[in-house]
Amino acid sequence: MPIRTIRASGTPRTTGSPGAPDSAPGETGTTAKVRARRAGLRGEGTWGWLFVSPMVLVLGLFMVLPILMALWVSLLHWDGQSNPFSGQADFVGLDNYRSLLTQDGLDRTLFATSLRNNAYYVLLTVPLQTALALGLALLVNQKLLRGRGALRTTFFFPSVTSSIAVSTVFLFLFQGSGAVNSMLSWIGIKGPNWFADPRGVLSLILGGLGIVDPERPTGMLADHSTMGLSWFEWLSGPSVAMCTLILLAVWTTSGTFMLIFLAALQNIPRELEESAAMEGVNRRQMLWHVTLPALRPVLFLVLTLGLISTWQVFDQVYVMGQGAPGNTTLTPAFLSYSAGFDNADFGQGSAIAFILLALILILTAFQRWALRERGARTGRNR
Repeated sequence: MPIRTIRASGTPRTTGSPGAPDSAPGETGTTAKVRARRAGLRGEGTWGWLFVSPMVLVLGLFMVLPILMALWVSLLHWDGQSNPFSGQADFVGLDNYRSLLTQDGLDRTLFATSLRNNAYYVLLTVPLQTALALGLALLVNQKLLRGRGALRTTFFFPSVTSSIAVSTVFLFLFQGSGAVNSMLSWIGIKGPNWFADPRGVLSLILGGLGIVDPERPTGMLADHSTMGLSWFEWLSGPSVAMCTLILLAVWTTSGTFMLIFLAALQNIPRELEESAAMEGVNRRQMLWHVTLPALRPVLFLVLTLGLISTWQVFDQVYVMGQGAPGNTTLTPAFLSYSAGFDNADFGQGSAIAFILLALILILTAFQRWALRERGARTGRNR
């Protein structure tokens, strides 16, 4: 039972049970409870940081610290043979970035070529692999389809196969006398020498239509340039060799994204589809107005993963030509590797990596903005 005590001023004060700490002078019971709750939360926060501290240390040691070291290396002219944190490495500031972005020369031309190649790779690979993955997920999600488990395994199998092994197989398939050209010859088509053809696909199509001359372009496309490449080179499209890399990427990655879409499809409430069916919607309307809106968060995930992985493509390029023919399969990731380990210019290689990082972050933010919810805003009641 609470005990009432009288202060010297005659104001009553309530205390808790014997042995409990009294409230501070002028402090109500509610304020004391708030202070106690905050103290408890601080204690929980301390224990939480204590439990996650091993992982924080691991991430800081093997992720954050190397990133900061690489950022410092991008400001140096370093050949990898000395300590970059000593005076033996030349500090050049932003010169590595200027040589790639603003200064005329071979470095900027190669970097612009790699950006052009990778941009076409992203623009074709991400939509194709996303559409194929969604189509396969819709297919294997059918209740009446027989052998769904076998089909899922078959579609997913290329994703778990070594990319080096798959790239080597594609080298044999797309040779001049390979299986692909042999099958094309059955229908009267003479296939190109896929990995040795640097011609742009769009320029070939425009040349076939008689709009431009791919061998000797003239006019504004040839007279204007950006970052050392003419507008015709920017707009000529992916090379025939790059198209084989796009086919390889779509074939090997669609299975993984299929499983992501499949898990999301199975989480769509059955009542939502049944109510839409009762309204008389057909399958196309069900897909556009029910299924795809429910898949918006998963679609953003798949597009983001595809965007990041395609801008970082390296192993297929390394195995299937290392930028050949004519640097039409060169990518920023491989150019960064080549600058550091082939040309012993680790400063420029690091600068390419950080420019690529900034580009990926910007495109991811734009993609997030483009796929945001656009519901009607409700005004505040006044």
